Parts: sequence; structure tokens; C-alpha cells
Amino acid sequence: MADPSSYRPKPGQIPDSPGVYKFRDEHRRVIYVGKAKSLRQRLASYFQDLANLHPRTRTMVTTAASVEWTVVSTEVEALQLEYSWIKEYDPRFNVKYRDDKSYPYLAVTMNEEFPRVQVMRGHKKKGVRYFGPYGHAWAIRDTVDLLLRVFPVRTCSAGVFKNASRTGRPCLLGYIGKCSAPCVGRVSPEEHRDLAEEFCDFMAGRTGTYIRRQEQQMMDAAEEMEYERAARLRDDIEALKKAMEKSAVVLADATDADLMAVAEDELEAAVQIFHVRGGRVRGQRGWVTDKVEAVTTGDLVEHALQQLYGEETGDSVPKEVLVPALPEPVEPVQEWLTARRGSNVSLRIPQRGDKKALMETVQRNALQALGLHKTRRASDLTTRSRALEEIAEALDLDSAPLRIECYDISHLQGDDVVASMVVFEDGLQRKGEYRRFQIRGFAGQDDVRSMHEVITRRFKRYLVEKEKTGEWTDGEDAASGASEPLADGTLGSGTAIAEPVASGTPLSETSVSGTVASETAPSGTPLSETSVSGTSASGTSVSGTSASGTSVSGTAVSGTPLSVSAFSDDDGRPKRFAYPPQLVVVDGGRPQVAAAQRALDELGIDDIAVCGLAKRLEEVWLPDEDDPVVLPRTSEGLYLLQRVRDEAHRFAITYQRVKRAKRFRAGPLDDVPGLGESRKQALIKHFGSVKKLRSATIDQICEVPGIGRKTAETIAVALAEAAPAAPAVNTATGEIMEDDEDAAPETTAGPAEEPVTAGASDERRGQET
Repeated sequence: MADPSSYRPKPGQIPDSPGVYKFRDEHRRVIYVGKAKSLRQRLASYFQDLANLHPRTRTMVTTAASVEWTVVSTEVEALQLEYSWIKEYDPRFNVKYRDDKSYPYLAVTMNEEFPRVQVMRGHKKKGVRYFGPYGHAWAIRDTVDLLLRVFPVRTCSAGVFKNASRTGRPCLLGYIGKCSAPCVGRVSPEEHRDLAEEFCDFMAGRTGTYIRRQEQQMMDAAEEMEYERAARLRDDIEALKKAMEKSAVVLADATDADLMAVAEDELEAAVQIFHVRGGRVRGQRGWVTDKVEAVTTGDLVEHALQQLYGEETGDSVPKEVLVPALPEPVEPVQEWLTARRGSNVSLRIPQRGDKKALMETVQRNALQALGLHKTRRASDLTTRSRALEEIAEALDLDSAPLRIECYDISHLQGDDVVASMVVFEDGLQRKGEYRRFQIRGFAGQDDVRSMHEVITRRFKRYLVEKEKTGEWTDGEDAASGASEPLADGTLGSGTAIAEPVASGTPLSETSVSGTVASETAPSGTPLSETSVSGTSASGTSVSGTSASGTSVSGTAVSGTPLSVSAFSDDDGRPKRFAYPPQLVVVDGGRPQVAAAQRALDELGIDDIAVCGLAKRLEEVWLPDEDDPVVLPRTSEGLYLLQRVRDEAHRFAITYQRVKRAKRFRAGPLDDVPGLGESRKQALIKHFGSVKKLRSATIDQICEVPGIGRKTAETIAVALAEAAPAAPAVNTATGEIMEDDEDAAPETTAGPAEEPVTAGASDERRGQET
């Protein structure tokens, strides 16, 4: 625990101007980001008597080891930079809203020649119109099913569309009138796009005009005694009204607004948002957060607005945002929202009428969401805590293993040997920390040797990261622990790789007092001055300026002169293998455990526990123990170890299958140097198969666009040297498919089931591990 006075800036160092500040811990990781109208007043509040600070603030300042600040010209710039840094560094003491689910949107792909209506999740794509979010995907499908009667827009995938175009027969929806069948030319691309535009207009809330037009057409058809057409229009109108009933009118004046409500207690807060478009509730979403800092309701609203609109522009930001409390000050936030939309945005608290009543409904939803979350988490947290305590007791650990890493080896009869590393923190998956390895130290099947290699490579990199942060002072040991990159992004023995600093606008002036890192501003953000104050990893104070050619004086971690490049990696982002686990779990029994322990011993690491979980009897093996530890079958600790082991196995075998499928799909063209995927596809498309390409002359190969004579000669030589592949065999019928292996493959979403080539059946049917 650090003393805040050890890194407190000297009087007069902090400017009295708007800016953003970062607190870093002793490992140079950013743990908190904040903004202030006056940096001097805000930062001074953190260095008062600890007894006067909020408990969470007190924990933060005692965890920190240095503070840095960046001066900006306006409060709006401070708001933008704060959002960028929180997104970039993911500080542990900042409010981070967790989506309680991935919300589906109704999307219309207007960027395609024939726009498609579909359900989409995840990041928004350019050129796609989005409506929602919705609470459930089935709600979108019900609405679309009703509207397709009136707006028969394409809903099929690209593969189905291509197949229908090739065969000249539409899908079922084309026969029953719920698709205009552009795949077979029933409508032109322009007519289909008009249908999609009308669909979007209706979903955007412009419903009244369209329904009145349909009613007038129905009356005209009845007067002209076209009763069948009039009946069809009547049914269309009923379908539209039924779809509209699914989102009742809540604001009579066709308002476009987002309503936000917050329910909170001392530890957590829940945010609920209703998206109202055209006076109707078009979507709903909710977030939950731990209150890891002392925040007011206005602060929670500000953080929620940043997360909600930080990536949005244009009409995605509504004209009006109704909130339970205004941020302080409100003007910068309102200006920021206006800039995101491109026109004025009103941010206010509803006082009366329909908007006040709807806000109360949103507030009730927020209260229910918070209550449901606390009920779930109380049970889950209790279970996870008990599981970690049982593991600590069974393995005789000093404390509960808050970070567990598990390793597994996977191969197919000694080919494509890979390994996985999965991470659980506080009993929960940490997928962003997962890593995968290719075993390249030897060839063949040897799980024990593979485990030794993986553990060695992983913890060599850990020692390198310790050296960078100043925790590891033995230069020779650290140097020997360096690791080099492999093709899969993992590390083998050799030289350590320094991660590049993110690109962006260089800072114009940087003042340093304490631990120094070369900084780069987020792209597009104008910064005028960056200052740092803190304590170096060795306790030696540093002062000076950098980043614009100015000098830096002081002493680095190991006593060498300090330079900006010495800290070029330490930008506060989580490093690959920087965090050590309290427990290493290997998938296997005594041999694998012994190999893992031997790897740690060779590296001089003695503060990390090792165990193995054998599949057959679910026994827990410890190093240098003749007998395993047997946990009760009903033990929460055993259940957690099983989950960790099974996740490592899943992650490893998934990677192994991807590599195997890639190897099986490899062809003679893959060995041609300088021949990329696009030109390979162009060759196959031109000749039809590799067999025909092999028999072509150099002049004929040169006819393919993008293929020069030199490349054509290289292709001809490579194909001549490659032996023709054995004919593919259909395993179901035994039929030999002479040219199927050479035909151009259709693009699929994942590895397709392939025919087995003659002589390869044993390998393909081998046991996976």
C-alpha cells in the first residue's frame, strides 16, 4: 500500500485549467481516469487526510504510485479525452457499465445491391440501418413476419440468394408472397431498394401517412370492383396495425427521445434506457455497474451517456435525452452530444405530463433490474467464494487463488500439436486473457514435453514483464527469460518483443516527476500539455520534460540513465503475460504436473502453486506427492476446477481443429511464393480446376488478370514439381470424385465437411486429444 504523499505533486506544478488525469499503480498500469474543470483543485482533493476520503477513493489513492495529467483547452475536450482513455486503458477504479445481455437489433443492409432484413448483434456496420435494440430476438422476427406481407424485402442469406439465382427458383418466401424474389428477377434492384426504403420509413415511425395511403388504395380498388385487390390491401393494413400494436404510443407528439433511469445503492447501480422513436418505445436496454468510486447520480448519468453515445453519430443520437439527474456541469455534456448528432440535443429532467409518467416506468424497470442482479450475484458470489476457499484448503494454499490459469495440450496423432491457456479470475472466465500456443520445440506426440515447453514460454515472458516494471532486478535471469514471437503470436525462446505504442497525435509538452512513460495521445484529440508526477519503480525521483525533444533527467530502475524509450512499452495497457496466477492447473495427472513444476523451478519461480486434474477419476495431483487429493463429488471447488479444465480443453481443441482444417484444405497453389488468396481464386475461376491449370501453358496463365510472366513461370514450375493429389473418395458411397478436389471451393462460414483423400483415412479418423 503506497503513501499518497510519496507521489504528491509539488505546490505550483499542477495547472489551474481544464484537463484529464490518470493514476497509475506500481506496475505502471492505469487504475483511474478522471477529468476536471480545474486540475489543481481536483487533484488536491485526493491528497488530503485519508480519514476524510470516501473508502473507495482511499483505496484508489493508496493503490496508486503516480499521477499524470493532460491539459486541454475546453471541458468538452476533457470529456472526449476521458472517454477515450477509459475505453483504451479499462481502469479498474472507473465506473464500467456491464451489459446484462447482448441486445439484438433489426438491421436493413442498405449497403448491399439487394438490401436484406435480418437480426444483428454486436458492433454496428457502416451503411446498415438499425432499429432497436429489442429485448428479445423473437420480438424482431414476429414484427418482420407481419411486415413482410406488405414490404416483401429479401431476408435470405447470401448463400441462399446465390443458390436461388443459379437455379432460377426462389425460396419458399418467394412462393408465398413474403419476398419479392429479386434473386430470380421478379423485381429490379431499384424496385427492391424502394421496398427496403419504405420498410425503413415504417420502422422509423412514419406510419400514419403510409396507412392512410393504403386505405385510400383499398377504397379505390373497391370502387373499381377489384375486390380481391381491395381484400389484399385490407389484410395488409391489418398486418401493419398489428405490428404497430406491439409498440404502443407513449408520447402523443411523435417525440424522438431516449429516457434514462438509475437505481442505485451503496455498492451497485443499474441503468435502464428506453428508446422512443415517433412516440413509440422502439427499444430497451440495461446496464449494471459496481460503484468502485465515489459517484453521484449525475456522475452515473454522465458515464452512461458516454457509453451509450460514444460511438454513435447522426440520428442515432436523439434530439432529446431525459435523465433523472443532470451531470455537473451539464454544458460540456450537452455540447458533446450536440457535436455527436450534428444538431442541437436537449438534455433535461422531465417535470410533468407523459414524459414524467414514462420516466417513472423506466425507473421501475431500473429498480427491478437492480434487485434481480443482486439476487443472482449474491447466490453466485457466495458459490464462487466457497469454491475458491475449498480449493485453497484442499491444496494447502496461503490464500484463495483469485487468478487461476489452466493449460491443455491438443493434437491429432502427434500432428498439429497446440496448447491453450485459459484464465479464471475470482471464479469467472477472463476471455481477454486467453492465449494459445503452437508446439515447435520438437515434433511428435509428447504431452509431458509439450507442457514443459508451454509453461516455460509463458513464465519466461512473465519474468520479462517483471523486469520492465522494475520488480525483477537480476539482469542475467531476466535476459535469459526473454522470449521471441512465434507465428501464432505466442512466444518462444529468444528476444522479448516490445509492444508498440498506439499511434496518434504526439503530445506537444510533457512534464515528468516520477515514473516516466512515452505517451501518445488518442487519435484526433488535440492535446496541449501532459504532466506526470510520481515515484519511479526504484524509488528514484525523476524530473524534466519529454515527448517533444526536451530532455529528461533522473535515474532509471536499474541505475542506468533514464530515457523516454526505456518506458516506451509502459503505456498502462494490460500486457500479455504480466499478471502471475496464484494457481496453475494442468489437464493431466502426475507426469504433466511434474513437468509444469520443473519448468517453474528452472525459472526460479517458487510462489505459484501447481496442480493437475486427471480426467478419469477427477483426481487432483500435486507435485512431489505420491497420492492424489480427492475432493468430494459435491464440492464446489471440484466443480470450479472441472469448469476451468473443460474450458482449457475446449479452447485447445478448437484451435487444433482450425489448424488441421487449414492443413487439409491446403493445395499446390499454397506453396507458390507471392501468390495471395485473390490471385489464387482468380486462377481457379479462370481455369476451373487445378488439374486444368497444371496442363495450361505459361502464355495461357498470363491471360489471367494480375498474373505476370514471372509469376506464371513460378506457378508452372510449382505445379510441375507438385505430385497430383490422390482422387477424393466419398466415404458414404465409396465413389471416386475425380475433379472435386480441384474445383473452386465455395466460401463458407466455417470449416466444411470434406471428402477424405485416398490413403488419408487413418489420419482423419485418429483420436483427438
